[in-house]
Amino acid sequence: MKRVTLDEAAALTRAWRQQGQTVALANGAFDLLHVGHVRYLQGARALADRLVVAVNSDASTRRLKGVGRPVVPEEERAELVAALACTDAVLVFSEPDVRGVIRALRPDVHVKGTDYSPETIPERDEVLAYGGRVAVAGDPKDHSTSELVKRLGPSRG
Repeated sequence: MKRVTLDEAAALTRAWRQQGQTVALANGAFDLLHVGHVRYLQGARALADRLVVAVNSDASTRRLKGVGRPVVPEEERAELVAALACTDAVLVFSEPDVRGVIRALRPDVHVKGTDYSPETIPERDEVLAYGGRVAVAGDPKDHSTSELVKRLGPSRG
């Protein structure tokens, strides 16, 4: 089962490392899953042997994206992300950022989308402090759930 708790993800990460595998962590809301999300996660997976994805909870997505978001509930968003071949484990988190997830998993590489640069990744200091690295993956930010929501109609925009 790919859908896991933070404790289960930490145990998986330890087991994979004992097998000599590297672990990448990606995160996001993944509301209205689109090709940009898929390319980001595929790019993140290409940077390590295993990929753990942290999905923002409904409450944290609302704080980040505003009223009317998310469109898709957290459990469904997590299920969709877990269905992708490039993901190995998916968890939902409620904090404003993924620092707590990073502390628990200590991924070899923390990966963000192309709306960041390695220097602007908010959790960069957390990752570098234990010897991990940060990276950017995916295609240019040509796809956006926020833009999709706006195109779908004024009731959600």
